[in-house]
Amino acid sequence: MKFRSFLRDKAVFLTAYGLALSFVLVFLLVLRLSLYSIWFIAGVLVLAPAAGLLAEYMQKRAYYRQVADLLSHLDKKFLLMELLERPSFAEGEIFYEVLRRTGKAMNDEIAFYKRQSGEYREFVETWVHEIKTPIASSKLLIENHPDGVTRSIGEEIDKIDGFVEQALYYSRSNSVEKDYLVKKSSLKELVYAAVRRHASSLIHNKVTVSVEEVDYTVYTDRKWVDFILGQLLVNSIKYKKDPARIRIYAQEWENSIALYLSDNGIGMTEADAARAFEKGFTGENGRRYAKSTGMGLYLCKKLCDKLGLSITLTAYPQNGTTVRIVFPKGSMHLI
Repeated sequence: MKFRSFLRDKAVFLTAYGLALSFVLVFLLVLRLSLYSIWFIAGVLVLAPAAGLLAEYMQKRAYYRQVADLLSHLDKKFLLMELLERPSFAEGEIFYEVLRRTGKAMNDEIAFYKRQSGEYREFVETWVHEIKTPIASSKLLIENHPDGVTRSIGEEIDKIDGFVEQALYYSRSNSVEKDYLVKKSSLKELVYAAVRRHASSLIHNKVTVSVEEVDYTVYTDRKWVDFILGQLLVNSIKYKKDPARIRIYAQEWENSIALYLSDNGIGMTEADAARAFEKGFTGENGRRYAKSTGMGLYLCKKLCDKLGLSITLTAYPQNGTTVRIVFPKGSMHLI
C-alpha cells in the first residue's frame, strides 16, 4: 500500500478539511487575532489530523503487507485465511469477513464436487467388478468351444478386458496412496508375470519377446507395476512392425535400477514422443494405425509419479520405441 494511494483515497476528506481550515483562518483574521495565535491554531489543526492519518496509514500498510507476504509465500493460496489474523480497523474487518465467507463458500463447493467425484469413482469401480464376471464367463465359453470364430471373438474380448482394466486404474489413479503396498519385489518376477498375462496376444501377433539381465530386487507395488508393464506391452503389440520383437532388460546404476522395454515397431516422431505422456494424446500413429484412447501412457506416467518412479520414452520414426522405468534403490519407500 503506497502513501500516495492512501492520500488519493482520502482526497474528499482532505479537500473538505482544507476548505474548512481556510474558512477558520479567514475568520480568525477577521477577528483580528494576533498572528502568533493564528499560526498556533493553524499548526494544531494541521498536525493533529496529519498524525491521525499517518497512524491510520501505518496500521493499514502493516496489515496489507502481511496479507501480501503470506500470499506470496503460500504454495496453496486458498490457505490464506487459515494464517490471516483478524484486523483491528473497520475496513480491514470487512475485508477479512469477505475473505472468510468466500473461502467457506469455496470449501463447500469443493466438498460437493469431491463427494460427487467419490460417488462416480465408486460407481466405476463397482461397474468394472460387475462386468469382469461376464467377461470371464465369455472367455471360459470360448475355451470350451475353440475354433477360428471364437478365437477372433476372444481377441476382441481381451481388448475389452484391457479397456475395462484401464478404466479401473484411471478411477483409482487419484488415490493411489490408499490402494498400494510397497514391498521388496523381484524385478524378474514382475517382468515375467506381465509377459505371461499378455502371452496369448503376443503369440497371436507373432511378437518375439527376449528378457535379459532383469534379476534385480526393487521396492514397489507389484499390482501397479504389473499394470504399467502391461500397458507398455500392449502398445508394442499395437504398433508392431513385422517381424515384431520386444527386448526387456535392466541396468544397475549407483542409486537406482533402470528397466528398459524396447521394440522394433513403427516408432513415432520426435514431436509426438515429447507429448506421449499427455492425457488423451494419440499422435500420428494413433490416428493412422490403430484406434487409440491416448490414456495408456498417460496412466503409466501418472502411476509412476505416484509410486516415486521415473518413466521416459525415446522413439524414432519407423525405428522402434524404448521406454525406461527407473526404480530407486533401497527401502526408503517403505517409510
